[in-house]
Amino acid sequence: ACGGVAVAGLVYILMSALIKIFGVKKIMRFFPPVVTGPIIISIGLILAPSAIGNASTNWLLAVIALAVIIICNIWGKGMVKIIPIILGVLSAYAVAVVLHCVSVGNPQLAAAYPGIFQTIDFARINQADIVGVAPFQMAKFSISAVITIAPIALATMMEHIGDIAAISATAGKNYLAEPGLHRTMLGDGLATTMASMFGGPANTTYGENTGVLALTKVYDPRVMRIAACVAVILSFIPKFEAIINTIPAAIIGGVSLILYGMISAVGVRNIVENQVDFTKSRNLIIAAVILVSALGFNSVGGVNIPFTANFSINLSGLAIAAILGILLNAVIPGNDYEFGKDLLGDTSANFQI
Repeated sequence: ACGGVAVAGLVYILMSALIKIFGVKKIMRFFPPVVTGPIIISIGLILAPSAIGNASTNWLLAVIALAVIIICNIWGKGMVKIIPIILGVLSAYAVAVVLHCVSVGNPQLAAAYPGIFQTIDFARINQADIVGVAPFQMAKFSISAVITIAPIALATMMEHIGDIAAISATAGKNYLAEPGLHRTMLGDGLATTMASMFGGPANTTYGENTGVLALTKVYDPRVMRIAACVAVILSFIPKFEAIINTIPAAIIGGVSLILYGMISAVGVRNIVENQVDFTKSRNLIIAAVILVSALGFNSVGGVNIPFTANFSINLSGLAIAAILGILLNAVIPGNDYEFGKDLLGDTSANFQI
């Protein structure tokens, strides 16, 4: 898998080179809002069951996390308005600890109301070391893994383009032009390839982080760099990792209800502000095929294409939707999208209030 992810990162690097050579306008002609919008909407909708599934493990904690985030963001002032997500997680976690204490002291009551009382496994915290280094594992390469994983880069590149556009509008700066889409794509690709070579996961932009920017109104890249350095330091503290893993899934689900929804909201905003005309059959067909392919194929685990008895390719729903969307947009006449013509449309995920 790591070898496949490393090659997926190289696909990003190749795309960044093409954007640099041919210019962002020519490349973006293959990724008009009628393609990127439905893809981004699909990403949020595909993640939605995960949010509901986590939240359903304890709706009380999920609702508390969700309510605190909304209250802090709408009515909070100063630092409270800047860190609503952290406050939502901490508030719900405090309630979870109380419910844990009650369930330990009164197991009969906890058994009678399993959907309310929460048990937390604190044993892992005591067992974890204070300082430690994660084991490194060098990536291995196989044709099957590369062909299976690398095409997914097409789907994540859709999200990358949408997220950079979203961040541009939210922060009030066109990052697609400066530092440029080719540089952001290059950074994503290099980070993915380097991480996977040593056994790490892929790196990509996340719509959730765009939602965080919108909620906190903190856009300074220096803050992100400091946060990254702190995260690297904390990664060498297994006890901190153990504490994070005691956070109930329901709390993550409550937070995700907002953040995952914002991903789909980015896609909707992308379509609306670019004034995509759905009275045209061309646009309807492309959007319909993308949405149905992404959600439909995802529900059945994608498509498995066998070549030999021991070799097959698996394409996820998003990968299939991205490929079909790009092909239909290129084949069906009437693509009149021109990147750079409308700044509001190109950065069409403005969450500012």
